[in-house]
Amino acid sequence: MSPFTGSAARTSDWHHLRVTRTDGIATVTLARPEKLNALTFGAYADLRDLLAELSRERSVRALVLAGEGRGFCSGGDVEEIIGATLALDTAQLLDFNRMTGQVVRAVRECPFPVIAAVHGVAAGAGAVLALAADFRVADPTARFAFLFTRVGLSGGDMGAAYLLPRVVGLGHATRLLMLGEPVRAPEAERIGLISELAEDGGADEAAHRLARRLADGPALAYAQTKALLTAELDMPLAAAVELDAATQALLMNGEDYAEFHAAFTEKRPPKWRGR
Repeated sequence: MSPFTGSAARTSDWHHLRVTRTDGIATVTLARPEKLNALTFGAYADLRDLLAELSRERSVRALVLAGEGRGFCSGGDVEEIIGATLALDTAQLLDFNRMTGQVVRAVRECPFPVIAAVHGVAAGAGAVLALAADFRVADPTARFAFLFTRVGLSGGDMGAAYLLPRVVGLGHATRLLMLGEPVRAPEAERIGLISELAEDGGADEAAHRLARRLADGPALAYAQTKALLTAELDMPLAAAVELDAATQALLMNGEDYAEFHAAFTEKRPPKWRGR
């Protein structure tokens, strides 16, 4: 995303999320524990706008997305979203569904790694938010459920039919999106839906440990790797290797590449600057 901004100031108060920044790591917490962090219209909009703002700032090198209380996120709030959408016309419904998709695109397109720290339920939109992250760190209580068909909607919501087959394969994705059955942590790890299985109650700590490792690493190299992983999903091989070549040529002109050589020569750890 472009770092160039207009007149709008940095947002200091996010009404629907809790946001902290520490040493290059942003932690975004879904904070409606009494509702299992169910998402509202405002929460979706805040996530979309926050990710765009953090991407422009270029100060965040890793982001942890977490949920407060007993679970990660139970999906869209039944009363505040599902009930409300019954009163919307087609144009309004299209606006809403486009907004939820914009959140997923923002997670995939932001120039820093996103780590979902999952405990308890990650259902519906919550499961897709975790799916969109670059890493899913979960503890043994985690369970993922793509519940869209259970409410009479397509399982391909918010990009799930695009992302899930690429993570777990078409067979598993078909089962999960069609049937909406929960997948508990051991199976989720087996099929590749979980990146790291943490100890009981340890998802947040493990996610921040990974975030620290990423934040201390070569940020520009990570950003370009993430961009290529997304861009090349649907590219033919010839286009992909050409894009790889152009990207590497740019990075070989960067400070971090020269810093690695200097550090290797001087037998010391590299001091990454993300440039």
